Amino acid sequence: MAAADRRVPPPDCGRCPRLVDYRAANRAAQPAWHNAPVGSFGPADARLVVVGLAPGRGGANRTGRPFTGDYAGDVLYAALLDHGFARGTYRADPDDDLELVDCRVTNAVRCVPPENKPTGAEIANCRPFLRDELTVEPCPQVVLCLGRVAFDASLRALGEVAGRYAFDHGAMTAAPAGPTLVASYHTSRYNLNTGRLTRAMFDAVMAAIRRLVPAG
Repeated sequence: MAAADRRVPPPDCGRCPRLVDYRAANRAAQPAWHNAPVGSFGPADARLVVVGLAPGRGGANRTGRPFTGDYAGDVLYAALLDHGFARGTYRADPDDDLELVDCRVTNAVRCVPPENKPTGAEIANCRPFLRDELTVEPCPQVVLCLGRVAFDASLRALGEVAGRYAFDHGAMTAAPAGPTLVASYHTSRYNLNTGRLTRAMFDAVMAAIRRLVPAG
């Protein structure tokens, strides 16, 4: 199987029984939705990979594109556009004309979990897909990890021990096995509403990444 294909779970991936059952329930309730593992978005040779937690039920699980259709995506894609990692117009619709530039967006877990809370076993079951995103040539130079779960999952996908590295907003970790990991609080509505993350804070992280990954 080609390396690029290994980055995408099959449509009826059965690795996680709880997520399979939840997928079936969503298919019954919303048959017009995507309701399947969500693949990555953006070029496979991107120097920047953004890793989130998991598809939102009414977001990527509905639209089939990471961070598309929910508030977290509104914040993320606006920042990518502002810093030259995307072009076009984001309309929270996979049929918009948004195009990522030297950037790829994915999730640590590819299927929507109940209450947006994957278990440790589910994160581990999905690790091979994230491992290929981060380690199959051409490998990214920078990985933006949105939230602690994405940070730890990315470290483990790179063969590192997650507990050796502290998660802190804006912190940069040069993993011996590969790319520089940049940590950020997740762009969720909850984090923005509570002030844990502000757009200015996220803009500062994106500006730092732009310096690590110069345009062109």
